[in-house]
Amino acid sequence: MTDRQDPSAPRVLGQSALTASPLAWGMWRFKGESVDDAQALVETALDTGLTLLDTADIYGVDTPQGFGSAEALLGQVLRQAPSLRARMVLASKGGIVLGVPYDSSAAYLTQACEASLRRLGVEHIDLYQVHRPDSLAHPAETADALTRLREAGKIGEVGVSNYAPSQVSALQAHLDFPLASIQPEFSALAIEPLSDGVLDQALQHGLGVLAWSPLAGGRLGGGDDRAQAVIAALDVVAETHGVSRAAAAYAWIIAHPARPIPIIGSQKVERIREAAQALTVRFTRAQWYAVLTASRGVALP
Repeated sequence: MTDRQDPSAPRVLGQSALTASPLAWGMWRFKGESVDDAQALVETALDTGLTLLDTADIYGVDTPQGFGSAEALLGQVLRQAPSLRARMVLASKGGIVLGVPYDSSAAYLTQACEASLRRLGVEHIDLYQVHRPDSLAHPAETADALTRLREAGKIGEVGVSNYAPSQVSALQAHLDFPLASIQPEFSALAIEPLSDGVLDQALQHGLGVLAWSPLAGGRLGGGDDRAQAVIAALDVVAETHGVSRAAAAYAWIIAHPARPIPIIGSQKVERIREAAQALTVRFTRAQWYAVLTASRGVALP
């Protein structure tokens, strides 16, 4: 079995030297008053093999601590246990502004990145991503900010989140270095990346793919007829391999040849540990297409 076929093999993000785990841990619900509890979650993720930690400046905006609080909490953890920094690929995002809602201008992205560095208490973010496309920002301006941040050593590699393939191409045209990653919503219920060119572009250029909301925002725990059909197809595989439905859902994503990395959103120790079961699951072609057919709601042509 080659690394490309092995779901447990590390992922190289794009053409960069950055290597990520096949599962990532997302911190959009990372919150709480106890730094010890927060540190336990970070350590669980790392010990389980989820070495890419994905956060953003907007995460925590719905908590009393507000905008930036998820990054600030991780910063507290890193100050309390500084040895953890060397064990992780630290990814963050910027470009969402409350009430605007998007700003990828050079001035704002530079300001946002520097604010993230302060909250995190680090000098370098391994993977910095533009969180949402800003229709009012020329890609050359966005590229200029990212290039300057990279040249200053404040960020390592650059990625984008929620970009259409044409938007990825427009930004890439103004960069002298290749983008490392894209971050689409992708799950057994959010299958658009299979047909809208997102995953095809990733395959074409070797982009790393970070799949957000891999459990479809909880809809794989129950829902409408479509969700129930997908659940039934996933449960066949879960029962065959003796794993949880969530693990089967992650494995379905991982099976795509673009080698997407599901971002596990749970803030529960047992659920984070359970995610590693996904790396033991092997979908047959028939099983994988059964899930896709259930999600489409119509037979494949």
